[in-house]
Amino acid sequence: MVSFAVERWLGLWEGTEHGRATLINLSENHTFRIDGPHGSRHVLRLHRPGYQSLAAIQSELAWVAALRDTGLPLPEAVAGRNGELVQQVGGERFAVLFAFEEGGEPLPGEHLAPLFKTIGGLAAAAHRHVERWHRPPGFVRPAWTAETILDPDGLWGDWRRAPHVEGATRTTLERLDQRLRADLAAYGTAPGRFGLIHADMRLANLLVDGERVTLIDFDDCGFGWFIYDLAASLSFIETDPDVPALKRRWIEGYTAIRPLSDEDLGILDAMILLRRMALLAWIGSHAETSLATQFRARFANDTARMAEAWLS
Repeated sequence: MVSFAVERWLGLWEGTEHGRATLINLSENHTFRIDGPHGSRHVLRLHRPGYQSLAAIQSELAWVAALRDTGLPLPEAVAGRNGELVQQVGGERFAVLFAFEEGGEPLPGEHLAPLFKTIGGLAAAAHRHVERWHRPPGFVRPAWTAETILDPDGLWGDWRRAPHVEGATRTTLERLDQRLRADLAAYGTAPGRFGLIHADMRLANLLVDGERVTLIDFDDCGFGWFIYDLAASLSFIETDPDVPALKRRWIEGYTAIRPLSDEDLGILDAMILLRRMALLAWIGSHAETSLATQFRARFANDTARMAEAWLS
């Protein structure tokens, strides 16, 4: 039904009329591949109602355009016939069309170390750009802080309501919650360590085509700790035995472009656990997705085991 509705809206963009929509991902939003009748290819992002405002989506696209101007490999948004990048469709929903990018998602278990060095460099280049970029008037994006992740009304939901958060697991995660708040408050939000970040630079948001790595899906970008982008890159693979090597290669790629202090590196494990708590809340509030279904059975208990090791 959603695909059928999307195809009715394709006339909003030049050259997409009578195209075929194929759902390729359902996570925060619906993402479709659009195959035009004359061989054109695009990707359409249909936003979840109520998640991002029109101003927030326009702000995201403004930053992506500015980063593209520096040469970073990012997808290009395509304006509609009315000249706007964001189209309102189906009442309360927004849609954005992107030029098609070649490549595939890298998978856990592949040799990821060289890739992590590359994405560390991409993150550093984006952060360096942010430090000197003058945001346009009306720019608005969410903030990824301890409070907006850990509070009951967090951006991705309440981790306390996630599957299997009970008993000893709940007790451990409550201790983790309090320790994270304290450590991150002490680390602080000085300009050199906190700013505009991608915030979801995980494997699913990369397209690898030979030597080219394209960073996609800035829908969760917002204000947060720069080192959080490393934590986000490890999403759903934090317990993999290769993680220490992946962290080293990410840091190697990053510091070739932008320095990291001892304090930045010292807070990294806390950031990884903060990201786990964000994902735990997301799993609880997005039960309809295949990703939540895949991880719901073990995620809370595994997070508690990670927390116990860190707290001790």
